[in-house]
Amino acid sequence: MALDPKAFKAYDVRGIYPSELDEAGAYAIGRAYVEQFEPKAIAVGHDARVSSPSMASAVIQGATDGGAEVKDVGMIGTEMLYFGVGELDLDGGVMVTASHNPKEYTGTKIVRRGALPVGGDSGLLDIRDRAREIESPELVDDPPAERIDIYPAFVERVLSFIDVDQVKPLRVVIDAGNGMAGAMLPPILERLPLDAVPCFFEPDGTFPNHEPNPLLEENREFIIGKVKEEQADLGIAFDGDADRCFFVDDTGEFVPGDFVTALLAESMLEKEPGAKIIYDVRASWAVPDVVNRHGGTPLVNRVGHAFIKERMRKDGALFGGEVSGHYYFRDFNQADSGTIPALLMLELVSKRGQALSELLRPFRERYFITGEINTPVPDVALKLQELKEHFSGEGEVSHLDGISVTAEDWHLNVRPSNTEPLLRLNLEALAPDLMERKRDEALAVIRGEGPVS
Repeated sequence: MALDPKAFKAYDVRGIYPSELDEAGAYAIGRAYVEQFEPKAIAVGHDARVSSPSMASAVIQGATDGGAEVKDVGMIGTEMLYFGVGELDLDGGVMVTASHNPKEYTGTKIVRRGALPVGGDSGLLDIRDRAREIESPELVDDPPAERIDIYPAFVERVLSFIDVDQVKPLRVVIDAGNGMAGAMLPPILERLPLDAVPCFFEPDGTFPNHEPNPLLEENREFIIGKVKEEQADLGIAFDGDADRCFFVDDTGEFVPGDFVTALLAESMLEKEPGAKIIYDVRASWAVPDVVNRHGGTPLVNRVGHAFIKERMRKDGALFGGEVSGHYYFRDFNQADSGTIPALLMLELVSKRGQALSELLRPFRERYFITGEINTPVPDVALKLQELKEHFSGEGEVSHLDGISVTAEDWHLNVRPSNTEPLLRLNLEALAPDLMERKRDEALAVIRGEGPVS
């Protein structure tokens, strides 16, 4: 049995197939999850990776042997599992996916009732320890489970977030990256009057065109070039399991996740004035400024979907956004979706009658952001203390997530990676030269390069 303890991350399980995680390991995870949480009925779905059908079959067999009734929802996007758990009133679910990782990976995302995530501090490590004690029996190809098609109900739910009649025939390049968006989007697109340019819509777990991770620049080259070539109104790219979407404007420029959050917050506040909107500690001031200007209540939060979803429930927030491209909706089980933000952006651009680059211009002219800069460090705690000492006289210091410093015209957040000895810097200033100066100053501290003049 391949079940490497290192495959258990902060929010999910991910490892190389079959050396770090195989079908016997998947069986053990499915069974351990059911034994740990004792759900009566769960959903199991899987993405388009080559190993995913057999891995999902093993999870189903393990969960069934553990005593749960399993609904097999087939090949779906991760957000569809979240939706299915809520829609079918189930006690939880397992999605077999390695999200945006390269083709050789496999993994699982596990949720409880209400699509609440099971992470490192909410039971995933207990599942790991229990799974390592479980011996896999002989696995069968088609374990008993009720098969359910949740596509029709999912399509209706995501379309309910917009007024379809408001959407104009925009020219839109859509890069599904040979991931799950290629299966999920066609029944949605046929309901919209778009002039769509679909690219790499054939689900193919070998990802022959590029890795399904649009956060990496090399994976965005195609859609940026295609948007320019097609003179499109915008481009939308999805990651492998389609729970995140990323935007390219009409000039071919990538749109940072915090600027997307600001635009979507504006759209959501038009639909429900006065609502609470969650954003993460890394985000541009564009987000709280927009939320305040449109009469909402901005709530800053720790990074990570478990923390955001918990806060969504606690405060009844309408919408939440993370810089990493995760967007959360109260009326979607407080869960993240890649499809709903894409629909909201199409509706927003249509209603405004302006190019996306024009809608973004006020942000790009006022807020100058570094994006996330990662640096390996030998001692994470020591570096965070050095940063605190270096900047403490310049602004308000917060320890909500790593260390944040907020001055009058710039702010930064430096937080440790969950999985490796890295520090992640995000910094913003209200002038480009100040941003560059403070970025270099912070990096000098992190990298131990001495004072910056």
